[in-house]
Amino acid sequence: MSRHPSLAGLKMVLGGNVFGWTADEDTSFEILDAFYEAGGRMVDTAEVYSAWVPGHTGGESEAVIGKWMKARGVRKDMRIATKTGWGAEHGDLNPATLGTRLQGSLDRLQSDYVDLYYAHRDDPKTSQDEVAAGFAELVAAKKVRELGASNFTEERLRGAIAAAKQQGVPGYTVLQNQYNLLERADFDSDYQNYCVANDVVMLPYFGLASGYLTGKYRKDADFKRFVRGERVKKYHDSNGPALLTMMDQIAKDCEATVAQVALAWLLDQAGIGAPIASATTADQLDELIEAIDIELMPDQLTLLTKAVQAA
Repeated sequence: MSRHPSLAGLKMVLGGNVFGWTADEDTSFEILDAFYEAGGRMVDTAEVYSAWVPGHTGGESEAVIGKWMKARGVRKDMRIATKTGWGAEHGDLNPATLGTRLQGSLDRLQSDYVDLYYAHRDDPKTSQDEVAAGFAELVAAKKVRELGASNFTEERLRGAIAAAKQQGVPGYTVLQNQYNLLERADFDSDYQNYCVANDVVMLPYFGLASGYLTGKYRKDADFKRFVRGERVKKYHDSNGPALLTMMDQIAKDCEATVAQVALAWLLDQAGIGAPIASATTADQLDELIEAIDIELMPDQLTLLTKAVQAA
């Protein structure tokens, strides 16, 4: 039996962080419909999406996805990944809290199981033995099919996997950390080698560096036009412009877009199962899906690496 029942045949994961936020319900349905029609089958969300928006409490994204799946009758076709444990206080991953939080997600998703359930971040307050036992109970109850860790260091992931192994229960088999051409510290080469050797699949978030690697941020005025502008200005102030210049040429040679080049690079990296990418319109989604078929040449990969290293 595969260690990764939720990932079979996966090529791309649709990020659900925008649903109920920058994409209203109607637009979210259009994006999800387009993703489904294109053969997309996994959507990534979290109980905390989008609690940062004034008037929101979290769970808005899950609720939209749940409404869509019920309206379209496609729950059995879809693989849903959601996360828990991004609270203000640590202790969110204790067994009692895990069961309550999962049930809240299931209610919003209008489902009796999730395909992939993540610890959204590490919880140093709760012992890793307790966390492993708590997640194992959810798998045993058939409410969760696979387990993942997000925003974990290599040391803590190693410890969590060891704790589960010692108890003889399912452990984390998926990692979701930030990873893209401009941000590699959270999945460095040592971490990457560990995951490959231990069959832990990486599904990176912010594959487009919060939108910077779409190429839409070119001048100072651009950072004021978009919601994430201030977050990505750091790239513009460092080696981002040099990288975009290189990507422009590669995109032209490949008859692709800058965003497609960024995702194609991710797909070429060892240990990467599929990139997670968000879209706020169906047209944006079409562009991202086409990245799956783009193959970068060795010399292009080398040029990209050099551009990133050039401070």
